[in-house]
Amino acid sequence: MSDEILINVTLPETRVAIVENGVLQEVLIERTRRRGLVGNIYKGRVSRVLPGMQAVFVDIGLERAAFLHVFDLNAAERERSAAGLIEEIFREGQELVVQVVKDPIGAKGARLTTEVSIPSVYQVYMPFSKVNGVSQRIESEEERSRLRAVVETFQKEHSAGGFIVRTAAEGVEESALRADMLFLQKLWNSIAQRTRTAKVRTLLHEDLPLSMRVLRDLQRGRVEKIRVDSRETHARLLKFAKEFVPETLPLIEHYGGERPLFDLYGVEDEIRKALERKVVLKSGGYLIFDQTEAMTTVDVNTGAYVGGRNLEETIFKTNLEAAQAIARQLRLRNLGGIIIIDFIDMQDQDHKEQVLQSLQKNLEKDHAKNCISEVSSLGLVEMTRKRTRESLEHILCQTCPCCGGRGVLKTPETVCLEIFREIIREVRQYNVQELMVLAANEVVERLLDEEADMLSELESFLGVSIKFRAEAQYNQEQYDVVLL
Repeated sequence: MSDEILINVTLPETRVAIVENGVLQEVLIERTRRRGLVGNIYKGRVSRVLPGMQAVFVDIGLERAAFLHVFDLNAAERERSAAGLIEEIFREGQELVVQVVKDPIGAKGARLTTEVSIPSVYQVYMPFSKVNGVSQRIESEEERSRLRAVVETFQKEHSAGGFIVRTAAEGVEESALRADMLFLQKLWNSIAQRTRTAKVRTLLHEDLPLSMRVLRDLQRGRVEKIRVDSRETHARLLKFAKEFVPETLPLIEHYGGERPLFDLYGVEDEIRKALERKVVLKSGGYLIFDQTEAMTTVDVNTGAYVGGRNLEETIFKTNLEAAQAIARQLRLRNLGGIIIIDFIDMQDQDHKEQVLQSLQKNLEKDHAKNCISEVSSLGLVEMTRKRTRESLEHILCQTCPCCGGRGVLKTPETVCLEIFREIIREVRQYNVQELMVLAANEVVERLLDEEADMLSELESFLGVSIKFRAEAQYNQEQYDVVLL
């Protein structure tokens, strides 16, 4: 498997596309005016204690107070209460150092933790912990033991906190690992020093810009090329790589072609498709994605695919193809939380297991943590995917002002009948002889055409004259009844 990373930079926005074997798998977007907060460390103040939820709201200077649950406290803070109760640990007005683990999403504020962690190229440093760990992706037991020994020796020598060894550290020399740990410890000491003098609601530490985070977090050995279309960003990446990840220097190249970088790889078209509900499969089947606040549902349909041998075989092949496509779409759309997949019903138990295994295998490439359940009695697969940032749809789109996010509008006929009821209400409440109805063009046309007879009867029954005016700015559901 070979990956390419494409970095498109404009003044207001940086976009990163991860392409595997020529197919777009993931899109990351960071806008200058609305940078992600995950990884940022703040000095905050407890604004409200919620014993019933075992959580506190913390003011860190954002529009909405951030949320800190008792499960997200570090071990030292939890030990301050024998019963582990949030009201015994914090009080209103108390100052504390917190880190954002989940961006504000929708109406929810940011999610916080006091178990601060600072990532670098080879390790993640946890200053309030003494526990060490090694990435599960490093399979060699010999290498895992070596890395653990290096970390534990450094920890004892420098009285440091805990370290988690990242996948990128596999095979790296001890001197480089120790230099990385020393850098992390110095960085944390500078943050801790700033904490003592900083005011509340202060940003103490901001994570790297998107382009540099990608370079820091990329999986070594899989990436063939990193192409960036900005000379300034290219120069900054080279400087960053030279200092922290010198092995990536040969991979970084500047793209100066006439054709936009994302167009060259078809990324723009894939982003456009990722915003649609329907995903067409090569076989002729299709998927329907519906994203709600509570969960995301995925419906699998055979569509135009009729198969060859029998119905069960047709369904099985469609579900197998769907499993691969769903895994890709979850990454591409950055869907998180609870996800319900409605595969087409299969009778063969072996087929069910193969489809589930295919989904699990394809999700192994996903950097976000996920958990998949068995196929339920209703044929549904329930899974969760860790959500730290907003989905692609939430970043690029806004709720439709016409339907309010419902995805449907009332028909002109329904609106006409509502207008009739409103006219009756107005005439009975006020002594009027003449009314004017302001509505969308489609509604006015129907009132003067299909509903003309009903309108005439209404005027005779109420003894009023009704006029109409089409308003170009009104959507199909909007109308006003004005007394003249």
